[in-house]
Amino acid sequence: MSDAISAAGPSGSTQAPIPTNVILASMLQVSDNVSDLIFSPGKPPQIEIGGRLAGVKIGDLAVLTANDTQRIAADLMAGNATAAEQLRTQGAADLSYSLPGKSRFRVNVFKQRGTCAIVMRVIPPKIPGFEQLALPPQLREVAQLKNGIVLVTGPTGSGKSSTLAAIIDLINENCSYHIVTIEDPIEFIHNHKKGTIHQRELHSDTPTFALALRAALRQAPKVILVGEMRDRETIEIALEAAETGHLVFSTLHTIDASKTVERIVGAFPLAEQQLIRTRLAGSFRWIVSQRLMPRKDGKGRIAAVEILRSNMRTREYMEKGESEGRSLLDAIRDGSLDGMQSFDAELERMVREDVITIDTALGYASNQGNLRLALSDLIEEADRAVPDLASSSRGRSHAHMQ
Repeated sequence: MSDAISAAGPSGSTQAPIPTNVILASMLQVSDNVSDLIFSPGKPPQIEIGGRLAGVKIGDLAVLTANDTQRIAADLMAGNATAAEQLRTQGAADLSYSLPGKSRFRVNVFKQRGTCAIVMRVIPPKIPGFEQLALPPQLREVAQLKNGIVLVTGPTGSGKSSTLAAIIDLINENCSYHIVTIEDPIEFIHNHKKGTIHQRELHSDTPTFALALRAALRQAPKVILVGEMRDRETIEIALEAAETGHLVFSTLHTIDASKTVERIVGAFPLAEQQLIRTRLAGSFRWIVSQRLMPRKDGKGRIAAVEILRSNMRTREYMEKGESEGRSLLDAIRDGSLDGMQSFDAELERMVREDVITIDTALGYASNQGNLRLALSDLIEEADRAVPDLASSSRGRSHAHMQ
């Protein structure tokens, strides 16, 4: 997908720039599987499909100039004084943008080499369901929880927001609860269903996550979604909310359950860390970690999901710390009856079900050596079929490690 794609759109010129909404609509027309739009000086407008970028030629707009990206950024931020001020003072700004009748976007405008660049994440018009996201069916049990903390973790772009939206929508459909979300920015729009839902956006509705979360405790919600636990104060209030009978959802940019616990505990001074371990062990209900990877059939991407659930063993390891043979990963591997699952076991399953390739699985594995051993029969079979190609690709696989 390295060659530029021509998209339907009017001819443009320096005298009559193509309107920003026309550019966005033209880029979305290329495919139903566009996940991101990228605008960078010196490149054409770009779309991302299945993890790969492709340029899109729209009319005469073949290559973007610094003036083009500056103009597009200004159009996207029009009327949003907070975003414009953030870009000026901090060099980057987050905002949401709606293309009427087409799509919504999560937008990041940032400065680079003295010019503006823009990345726009496409938000599906409808909230995705569990089946559409291929989420593990046991995650539906999260909607039945009454209190505690549920964390969805993973790197940027791993589908955390979509997973949380599906869970919140399930609660909204089935429970007569007051739900409050605090997001940066608001992505999926939730309508009132059986539940009543209020969505607050950072900067436009509240200055900080911590202030909005503190205020939420006085707004009588049963369920609170905090877009991200970014700092010590937000973590502390989230723990307090969970301990006082609320069900709290949030995200962290961590790769697995162990790293999630380390990140939360490490946000506090050493003298407080044991208390935080104890509080977290008592409050957490699920830690769901995701990695998004390309499907073998080329039809988009699919998430591998690791699940850690609260039980006597996981609470003990979380509170007392991990050691040899007493790690959260050990508990996950032994917890299949409780609905737990590890990344590498899921990757093996996906390979055997022909959903992803062996190379993809090895590239995203937590422990490549162990997964290689588990898949040794399939690797040997592939090596016999195409020995030169298979052996070279096996050798290249660690270059794709995240």
